[in-house]
Amino acid sequence: MHSTGGSPRVTRQGASRQQHEHHVRRPPVRRLASVQGGTGAVGEEQPRADAQQPAARLWHITLSVAGPAAPLQDVRRGLERLANDHPFLLTSRYARDHAEIRYWEEARDLHDAAAVALRLWGEHRRTAQLPPWEIVGLEVIGRETYHQRVAEGYGPPPAAPVGVHPF
Repeated sequence: MHSTGGSPRVTRQGASRQQHEHHVRRPPVRRLASVQGGTGAVGEEQPRADAQQPAARLWHITLSVAGPAAPLQDVRRGLERLANDHPFLLTSRYARDHAEIRYWEEARDLHDAAAVALRLWGEHRRTAQLPPWEIVGLEVIGRETYHQRVAEGYGPPPAAPVGVHPF
């Protein structure tokens, strides 16, 4: 824009740039209808409301599952297959009738991290040959909170040793 005599004047080049920026098609954002803030049908994409999306953050996930007793070896093998398919899993602990999976998830907010975590067991039950257990617990905490809890000695124990272990 150029100023002439106190009133702003848009140059031809400036007007063209403004029109181009106004008509730039931004990729759609996928909103989950199953979590607060989602507005469409599950899987339906919504237009991006603004170009500034929050940066992805790390969330520590603890997913607890339980159900009828299963042979320990079958539970262990299923959790190992899940860990091989998804190397982001830090550690899994298990018994005949329950298990706990801990890992880090990258998501823009707690709602998205929780939605992904809640789908993990069900979506991989068949392929990893996991027991037909249900999710009985979910904890999602931010990275800072996780490290603060551990430093103060009252948080979840550090996820070590990495791997699949009995309770």
